[in-house]
Amino acid sequence: MIVVKVGGSVAGIADLGELDHVVVVHGAGPQITAAMARAGLTATFVRGRRVTDADALPVVRAALLEVNRELCAAIGARAIGLVGDEIGLRATPVPELGHVGAPVPSRPQAILDALDAGLVPVVAPIAEGPLNVNADEAAAALAVGLGAERIIFHTDVPGVVLPRIEADEADRLLGEEVFEGGIVPKLQAAIHAARGGVRAEIGMTEVVA
Repeated sequence: MIVVKVGGSVAGIADLGELDHVVVVHGAGPQITAAMARAGLTATFVRGRRVTDADALPVVRAALLEVNRELCAAIGARAIGLVGDEIGLRATPVPELGHVGAPVPSRPQAILDALDAGLVPVVAPIAEGPLNVNADEAAAALAVGLGAERIIFHTDVPGVVLPRIEADEADRLLGEEVFEGGIVPKLQAAIHAARGGVRAEIGMTEVVA
């Protein structure tokens, strides 16, 4: 089984419909920010996590569901849209950020059933609560919980340029704040996945435990 984390763009997504035993987890960062702006809300981030108050949460959910529908349409007939809080994606609350959680390894039966039926699960990252969760972290938590062989983070976010990096070294660099912006949650998620026994790749970089 492969878990693929994608952004909110449909570019290059159709090919995933040709693969077997693949789980897609998506974000919707730009779409959420734009929707929040239209609603008169300001987007604020802390270490890659979006601060999400009671007013922002329904806006976040609506944007994720719209992106989920678009990605399913792009992947094709085998795609099935799933929402994390409806299938058992769990997270530890992070109250200082509002309705936000840190995903923990989860093994939703709905994903397993979809794979057994030859479908491509496309998962929107909302955890039980409901809690807004970072999509990279959600993908890693599902990869570990499902016992995936591999997780791939598709991204054009600049950051790690090495072909291979040890998890401990990546941890050290994160602690020294060598990285900033969108690469931070991706690297943190890749470290978590690697330490959970999943082969983790961010673009062309492999993160190993």
